[in-house]
Amino acid sequence: MLQLDKVSVNYGSFRALDNVSIHAKQGELVVLLGANGAGKSSIFLTISGLNKAASGSIKFGGKELVGMKPSQIVHDGVVHCPEGRKLFPGMSVMKNLMLGAYVHRKDKEGVQRTLEEVFELFPILREKRDVNAGALSGGQQQMVAIGRALMGRPKALLLDEPSLGLAPLVVKQMFEVIEKINRAGTTVLLAEQNAFAALKIASRAYVIENGHIVMEGTRDELLNNEQVRKAYIGA
Repeated sequence: MLQLDKVSVNYGSFRALDNVSIHAKQGELVVLLGANGAGKSSIFLTISGLNKAASGSIKFGGKELVGMKPSQIVHDGVVHCPEGRKLFPGMSVMKNLMLGAYVHRKDKEGVQRTLEEVFELFPILREKRDVNAGALSGGQQQMVAIGRALMGRPKALLLDEPSLGLAPLVVKQMFEVIEKINRAGTTVLLAEQNAFAALKIASRAYVIENGHIVMEGTRDELLNNEQVRKAYIGA
């Protein structure tokens, strides 16, 4: 469904990604593991059209994404929930959510249906709909960020470090929601440093270091890999 083939990305003279090849089949939950600066966010930014690939191919449903506008990529079903949430703190929860529906704005009934689905997934957001996003807790802000992404009606959802800075209990709840989104049929590509929690819900995973994919395997293969455990799980 989503296929990266030998994708390289340069930031000036620095090569951020070097011949990266990964894929996610329809309905899979695929995890990208790696330390800060390994290249996880660069992969997501390149898929979503915000970074320009120096070489390689990115296909979604057989359609080439390289060279497409970010808005068209969203319209075609690939939606990116960025690291750090990137909310508008002075705007209400409702307005932040509706920004995610911009590409579907002409389909008012469809937007309303999607909004109801987001509120069912995150009931607290219905209560806080008129509260400014900046006044919410970290966990609630992450709910808004994911909800905004879901308003774009993703077929493939790119989640970049959704557990970052959250309390352990909130992290557990967040991963339960991500698993629920995946079970409902959305393909999920999840970039995470919280390797244990991410692998527990994954179908497969890749390990990225210094812009290179250095390992891939099933959830169980990576959970039981001694190198992965030492580097990312601490056991």
